[in-house]
Order: sequence, then structure tokens, then C-alpha cells
Amino acid sequence: MCTTCGCGTGETRVAGKAVSAPEDAQAVDAVREMPQLSGEGSGGASGIAQGAHAVDAHQHPDSRRQFHMPTHSHGHGSEHAHVPSAIQESTTPSRMVQIERDILAKNDGYAAENRRRLEERGIFALNLVSSPGSGKTSLLCRTIEALKTQLTIVVIEGDQQTSRDAERIRATGVAAVQINTGKGCHLDAHMVGHALHDLAPADDSLLLIENVGNLVCPAAFDLGEAHKVVILSVTEGEDKPLKYPGMFHAASLMVLNKVDLLPYLSFDSALAIRYALQVNPALQVIPLSATTGEGFEQWLVWLRAGCAASQEKKAAMVASLQRRIAELEAQLAAVSGA
Repeated sequence: MCTTCGCGTGETRVAGKAVSAPEDAQAVDAVREMPQLSGEGSGGASGIAQGAHAVDAHQHPDSRRQFHMPTHSHGHGSEHAHVPSAIQESTTPSRMVQIERDILAKNDGYAAENRRRLEERGIFALNLVSSPGSGKTSLLCRTIEALKTQLTIVVIEGDQQTSRDAERIRATGVAAVQINTGKGCHLDAHMVGHALHDLAPADDSLLLIENVGNLVCPAAFDLGEAHKVVILSVTEGEDKPLKYPGMFHAASLMVLNKVDLLPYLSFDSALAIRYALQVNPALQVIPLSATTGEGFEQWLVWLRAGCAASQEKKAAMVASLQRRIAELEAQLAAVSGA
């Protein structure tokens, strides 16, 4: 978890704009400078966790539909906190576990709101996760080129620094928003809510979220996506699923990328897939090459099916709402006629 990985807070930027620290992050910063911390009561770590989100509602400068919680504050705050070492050192293991649970619970609230709004609009959202250098951006670029005449596609790019990947995506002709996490090691649902506000994706579109390169922390943070897709390249070890089981367990699909390099490597694809299925027996696997296009059609078929399912779900929701409206109108007419 991020309470032990050294991941920092307070440096998040969405589309180049700083996301200011909310009251709860400021409280954590203040605690860092305190000489001592009580492990009990409102002055200790639990008090910070429990009071972390007593923040006021905010307004956006335009009327675009919101994709995030209506009463959250703007910031990489302690809802996904990387709890300061001062707090860790003064807190019992059981209390630290409770803080981590509070952190993830708050993130899950933002994710649920993102998911509700995406589903209402028939948007198929994927969270692409991997080690650095697995080929996520190359996979996205080739996917966009293959599907951009068939689907509306938007992208959220996550990196600690630079907007290089977002620029690569925009060069394909689709909209992309860059999130820079600073010292942060993963995206969270709060950041994604802000990025969605800037993107304002159309109904029935495909949303591709490229997470920060990391096989640990992103596994724990729901963004509101329909699926996590883990990319494993053949230039890595076959035992990655066993070394990082949380990520492979959380994913719905594993893309085994760079298969065009297999003749030059000692990588055992069958063994890597076996390890992945050992961790997650329900995991789907698609071997492909984002460079040559080998195996790419299976990936595109999976994406098209996901988009169609999201659109069908939205249509069913609309139809259900229309039936309910008709029922209420009939009841009102019956009462009026009586």
C-alpha cells in the first residue's frame, strides 16, 4: 500500500492545472511538523482519517456534466493518502489498517460516482495498468488508429511527469487529458473525475485510461472503470503474475504484448499464462504485438463487444425509466379521472 511505498501528495496536475490540496491534505501536512502524535482521540491519526473529508461543495466554471462526486474537494488529498511516516511511526498496526481502509473507502465512493455517470451515458471505460515500458501507449495508439472511424475515443493519460504520452495520443486525432501525479504512484478516482470533466466524453464512447506504470498500487484503486486490463510484455519475466498477484487478480483481461520479440527471447508464454490463470482463473488472455499488429483483431473484437454491451446497458436503463414514467403518468391519469 501507499502508506509504505513513499508515494507523495500535493503535486497533482490535470491538463496542466494544479489541483490544490484540500483541507484534509493541509491537516496531514500540519501533522508532519508536530513533534509528537497521540495514537488516540481526535488529535491522532484516526482523527485525521475520520475528519478528512469535511469539505464544502464546489462549483465548476461551466455547465458541462460532472463525472465526479458533487461534494469533493480539489486535490490529491488523504482519500488516497500516502500517510506520512510520522503518522505511521506513532500508530499501531491495527489503526494503520483502519486508516488504509478509510482511504480506499473514500476512493471507492468517488469511483462509484464515476461509474454511475459513465454507465448512464453508455461509455465503456478501461483502466490500463502495467509495469513501465510494457507498451501501453503504443497499444493505445494502434488501437485508436484501428477504431477511430468506428468509435468515439477519448484518453486519460497518467504519468508522474511530462505530457509526452498525451501528445502522442493527440497526434492520432483524439482528445486526451494528461494527469501528472508528481510523487504519486497511481491514478485515483478523484483525479479521473476531474479529467472527465475536462474531456466531457460523448455518449457511447470508448474511454481508455492509461495508469501510471506500476504493478502494485493501481491494483487497489478503483477509478470507476468497467475493467482493468493488465499489459504484460514478453520482455518481462514469466513470473510477474506470481510476484504481483494483486494486479492480475484485479484485472479482467491480460494483454501479452510484444509477441513479435519471442523468437529473440527465452520468455515462456505458456508458463506466463499459466501463472496468470493460477492467480485469476477467470482472467482472459490476448497475446498480441502493438508494433506489428499480430493478434490485434482479437483485442479489437473484445473492445467492440465491450462498447456494444455498455450501449445496450444504457439503452435498457433508458427504456426502464421510460416505462416507469409511463406507469406514473397512467396512475396520475387514473387518479385525475376518478
